[in-house]
This record gives sequence, C-alpha cells and structure tokens, in this order.
Amino acid sequence: MPSSSDSLRYVLEPEDEYCHTPDAASNYNESMYFNVFDPQRRVGGWFRLGNRVHEGYAEMSVCIYLPDGRVGFMYGRPTITSNAEMNAGGMRFEVVEPFKRLKVAYDGKICLLEHPLEMADPGTAFKSNPIVPCTVSLDYTATAPMFGGRPVLPDGSDLPTDPEKSFAKAHYEQHVAARGTIRIGGEAWQVDGYGLRDKSWGPRFWQAVPWYRWLPMSFGPDFAMMISIVGREDGDPRRSGMVLRDGEYVIIRDARIESDFDPHWYQTRLRAWARTDEREYRVEGRVMSMIPLRNRRKDSSGAPLVTRITEGMTEYICDGRTGYGLSEYLDQIVDGRPVGPDVPPSGAD
Repeated sequence: MPSSSDSLRYVLEPEDEYCHTPDAASNYNESMYFNVFDPQRRVGGWFRLGNRVHEGYAEMSVCIYLPDGRVGFMYGRPTITSNAEMNAGGMRFEVVEPFKRLKVAYDGKICLLEHPLEMADPGTAFKSNPIVPCTVSLDYTATAPMFGGRPVLPDGSDLPTDPEKSFAKAHYEQHVAARGTIRIGGEAWQVDGYGLRDKSWGPRFWQAVPWYRWLPMSFGPDFAMMISIVGREDGDPRRSGMVLRDGEYVIIRDARIESDFDPHWYQTRLRAWARTDEREYRVEGRVMSMIPLRNRRKDSSGAPLVTRITEGMTEYICDGRTGYGLSEYLDQIVDGRPVGPDVPPSGAD
C-alpha cells in the first residue's frame, strides 16, 4: 500500500499485470485477487491465486456468499512448475487489456456450507458438508485508475527486504465492475456488481504482520473506498487507503476502525472514520455473512504459527448511500486468541 513518505515513489507498468520473473526468495509469491458483490441479488464472492513457484504449488481460493446465508468455499495447493501464468486448480485469471479488462474463470468443486462458521475447523467442515460442482465466469472492467505499484528509492532502486518479514514488495489495487455467472450444483446466479481487485508479488509469509483490518467497499461506479490499517511490531499501525470520487482516487491520510465482535472474536459490525485532504468520511458496516479461514506453518525452530483471516461479506453505509464489500480481519493467534488491539479479551464486547 502506498506510503505518504516523500522519499519513495511508485512504479507501475502495464507489464506488471502479467507474471514476473521470480526473485531468489524461497517464499516468492505472485498473487492476484478479485472480489465482486451484486447489490440487487445479494450474492458476492472473492477469488485468489498465489503462485509459490519455488515451493512448487499455487494457493487457490474461491469463496462465494449466497443470498440465503450459505457460503461456498474451496482451497487447494495445486502443483505448478513455472510462474508463466495465473492458472491452477481450475482457476484462471486472464488479462484482456492491462488496467482495464480482465476475466476470472473457475471450474471445479466447492464445499457448500449452510453454517459457514464451521470452517473454523476445516477438516471437519470439508467432511461434513456437501462438495458440489462450481463454475464461475466473470468479466471485470475498471471503474477507477490504478492505485499503488512497486515502491522504489529516489535513484530507482528497490527497497531492501527481508523475506522472513515480507508481505509483498509490490502491490496495487483498483475498484472494478463485474458481470457474469456463478453456478453451484444445480443453482445459478447472474452477477452484475462492483468490487475490487489487487495484485502483489515478492516474498510473502502470512505471519509477516501481527494483524490488519482491510475494508474494500463499493457504493456504485462513481463512489468507492478502501480503508487499510496494518499493525506493526515496532511502531504505530499504518493507516492508509483511498476514496473513489468522480473517476479519481483521493488518498486517505488517516483512518480509524471500531469493531463489534461475537464470542469467537469474529467481527459483526464496525464503524470506520477516514480523512482525506478534502474532508472526513464516516462509514457504518454490518457483516451479512462470515467465514473464518486460517494459514499454518512452522518457524525455523519448528514452533507452530497460526494466522486467522475472517472474511465477512459486509453491507456499508456512507453519505446516505448503501454499498457492499468485504471486511477482512487478519490476526496472528497467540495463546488461543487474536492479537489485534481492538479484540476484547473475552470475545464479545
């Protein structure tokens, strides 16, 4: 995410929409992500591929929120041998025109959960819920300019990075519109909505940051927002984001998020405040459907590390307008609880 520091500038070329030559870091990750939420049909979802070519696999995730509260989810680590394309595990991302038009397709299986919170124990969830066919075909078009890129020093050289503590060396985002079809089992939904996509590349461990709160939201083609607060081990959280107004992005200079949690520390409602150079924005959010996910690995000493990511399809209200998007909360789990400073000690507020 761009910084306000005058010592950095950001480089973004059309070629960055395609896969890069991996650097030497063993945890190199090239990732593309798309979400969409249909305001009329109340159906939404997100789709991600992360190529970890040096580790021999891709991270593939598809998550679909249905109008009746059910959630379809599938995760896999399909084998890959190159970083030539974003195409693994039945999911494919195609760049039709850089920065303007892209396609998302999925043809595979999905776990259909009537009670999405069961995914807190994925082994049990996948065994006790039906696994059904799923196909997705979505055409994405830009509703905004690009935001972000690869940060470089004034002389154009890359910033030094520590692969063990890196989340990405380059990152950009863009609000979009999407149209197409989602099919799960014998049901189908026509999708006509709005969302956000992003791209990143470079070394990544999910345990590289202690916590973050990420709120991408869209109120239509003319008004959208992304608020990001990222915790740091050695300083105040990084607060950033942007507001889309009249076809241009305005940078968020400061932001706050207050959240309500249920007994499992899953967000249920939120109140966000953001300030640009022009004005302040106040946003209220209500989580409509929630699914908890996790990432696990061991550190160099063999100690287990657990990251929890709670993904909530969220209804937002700002300036008298209603929109939809995601509330994504990432926390490292230490002594059985999330580490985020906004998380109450005993669960629900």
